[in-house]
Amino acid sequence: MQIARIVQSASHLEYTARVLDSLDTGQSPAPGDYAFGRFVRVGSAVGIIANSQLINPEFGSYGPRLTTPAEVNRIFSPDFLNEQGVLISILLLGWQAREGYFQGVPPEVLPVNSPVETLGEDDLLSFHLAGGEGVRLAYYPVVAIHAKLLARPLIEGIIGQLDPLIDDAGRARLRVFRQTLAWRETVEGLG
Repeated sequence: MQIARIVQSASHLEYTARVLDSLDTGQSPAPGDYAFGRFVRVGSAVGIIANSQLINPEFGSYGPRLTTPAEVNRIFSPDFLNEQGVLISILLLGWQAREGYFQGVPPEVLPVNSPVETLGEDDLLSFHLAGGEGVRLAYYPVVAIHAKLLARPLIEGIIGQLDPLIDDAGRARLRVFRQTLAWRETVEGLG
C-alpha cells in the first residue's frame, strides 16, 4: 500500500516523504500505516520510518490570507487548499535484488516523488533472515548513528515486530541483543 512520496533527502540514507492526503488519493493512509518504526519499501530500497513532523504553514499567522475564492483555488492551486500535512523521515536499511534481500547501504539514490509503500510481514521476515544465518539486525549501527535519541525505541519497536514472526532460536537471539542494548545503555549512563 502506498503511503507517501519522497520529497527530499538529507543524505544517501535519510529521506523525507510527504504522507498522501485526500488531494493525492481517494483513501488517505491511516496513522498506523505511517507509524514510527514501520518498515517501508521505496523502489528496491528497504527503510524504516524513523521520525515524523507535522507541517502547518498557517500556524502563527495573524489573520486570513488574501486569496481567490476556494472554487478557483481548487482548480488552479490545488496545493493551496491543503498546505497542512505530515512528513515522515525514512532511514534506509537495505535493499532487495534478484538474489534476495541485503542489509546495508543501498547502492541507488531514490528520486524525488518515488512512492513509499508499506512492507508486508513476509518481506519483513525475509529482510531480517537475509544471509541465511538466522535473524539479523546488521543495520543496527546505521540506526544508532542516524536515529540518535530515537534509536533505542526504534530498535525496541523492530524487535517487537519481529518477535511474533520468528522461531524460538530467533527470539533467543533477539533477547540477547535486547539485553546487550540494556547493558550498554546502563554503562553509558554511568559515564
